[in-house]
Amino acid sequence: MEFWKYYDVTHKEHLICNPTSEKKLDMLIDLMKLEPGSKVLEIATGKGEFLIRLVEKYNVSAIGVDLSPYHLGDAKTKVKERVPNADLQLIEMDGADYKPDSPDSFDLTCCLGASWIYNGHEGTLEYLMSNTKSKGLIVVGEPFWISKPPKEYFNLSEVKYESYSTHFGNVQIGENLGLNLLYTFVSNPDEWDRYLGLQWYATDKYVQTNPDDPDIPELLTKLNKEKYLYLTWERDTLGWAIYVFRKT
Repeated sequence: MEFWKYYDVTHKEHLICNPTSEKKLDMLIDLMKLEPGSKVLEIATGKGEFLIRLVEKYNVSAIGVDLSPYHLGDAKTKVKERVPNADLQLIEMDGADYKPDSPDSFDLTCCLGASWIYNGHEGTLEYLMSNTKSKGLIVVGEPFWISKPPKEYFNLSEVKYESYSTHFGNVQIGENLGLNLLYTFVSNPDEWDRYLGLQWYATDKYVQTNPDDPDIPELLTKLNKEKYLYLTWERDTLGWAIYVFRKT
């Protein structure tokens, strides 16, 4: 099953494709305090909700990069409906390949929940730093270990313990790069349950309405494995947070 199709099916009901809430997203946006015309770059913009809300509130000039044709299609529809005259560009490409015309030129750069693009949290921060003005803002969403899962988890999961740090470790990685931590938004169990539960709900809905799709067996096998890992171990051991840094 094609990766982006799987992600589209499982995230069809999501407004925000991460384990956070609209309330926290709006709190994050309130903290940005951007001037009209400020330049914003979001890598892995997904359905574009964060970027569109920034445009609605601050009238910024924005670029969103994402490799999913499904989610970018959703984002483009929302742009036409909500901010049709905005200076907002959506680009379908791998964030790892995106190189702005002018490095160090953005007032805000962000990547919420896709650090795998740059081989982890540190690589993501380094990429965003290279495209952020001095005194500009950098926002990332990143998992962290609450506690170490047992060996059985790692035998079944594609995740390695070294894939993530702790909550404080994620902060230290940024500070060691010279960034100043301003704020963190840590996801709670309800937000995790909603994020995963909507995937199960959306998948069931898809299966009921597309019973002849040949990808369904693979879809369900992958989803059920992820469900088992979450309910058995990840709900108690894996956290997620949004980190707000300032480039010095």
